[in-house]
Amino acid sequence: MNTSVRMRTGVLLVTGMSGAGRSTALHLLEDLGYEAIDNVPLFLLRTLLQPGSEAPPHGAIAAGIDIRTRQFSVDGFLAEVAPLQRRADLDVRLLFLDCDDDVLARRFTETRRRHPLAEDRPLVDGIRHEREVIGPLRAYADLVIDTSILSVAELRRLVNGHFRLERGLGLTVTITSFSYREGLPREADLVFDVRFLDNPHYDAGLAPLIGRDPRVAAYIARDVAYAPFMEHLMQLLQSLLPSYSREGKTYLTIAVGCTGGRHRSVAVAEDIGRRLAAAGQAVTVRHRDTDVGA
Repeated sequence: MNTSVRMRTGVLLVTGMSGAGRSTALHLLEDLGYEAIDNVPLFLLRTLLQPGSEAPPHGAIAAGIDIRTRQFSVDGFLAEVAPLQRRADLDVRLLFLDCDDDVLARRFTETRRRHPLAEDRPLVDGIRHEREVIGPLRAYADLVIDTSILSVAELRRLVNGHFRLERGLGLTVTITSFSYREGLPREADLVFDVRFLDNPHYDAGLAPLIGRDPRVAAYIARDVAYAPFMEHLMQLLQSLLPSYSREGKTYLTIAVGCTGGRHRSVAVAEDIGRRLAAAGQAVTVRHRDTDVGA
């Protein structure tokens, strides 16, 4: 008797605002090994994934669905997806790509592409109408990625982190420093504010440097609040990370912010990264705003 258990087929439904990067995300997913299909009609979803159909080579499908889909509606979409989510042989998730309206307008203007809902109306009206139609789907997404200020490389990092197919790799953590003046990283899962620490910006010898410099890091570490803060923060992270792993999360972004994103946040992000790596955690450290003043 054959006792083998068929693995669940991963189904990632990719939707969101036109111009927010859905096509780019599908290409990135294809690079990861997904069978990627764009603009799938809703009525074909269940046909495409009918029981007994041949599984894709790497056991995963990415299907792009957007406002161009014939007779699209949020209710219709959810009605088609619900039976798929109940099937034991499928692991169905929804990715929603969003973007600020003014950025979407600029992208369409710069590329001279026509918005699918703006054929007989101004571009801004088309964007506004699309958000009214597709926007409610955002609340049902397993993950929302806001691409307003993301480069393609940053989008690739997020897609790879959240949707890689090698599940045995465990939880990957990215630590990113940032400047509050430039806004919160929209991809952040946890955010820590270190503006309470002594600021090297007011030391003429340290101001031109960044937090990776040992002199800057030593200056910040001398603050009497630094050691207890790091101790409590690491205790918190060491209790949270295993819980995220148990829930099946594969990617976590921890953001550390200060005023200018060059000194305190950079030094603290580096320190967190070193401590997590020493504890055996897969971790990447990046600095979003090291070229921003103070």
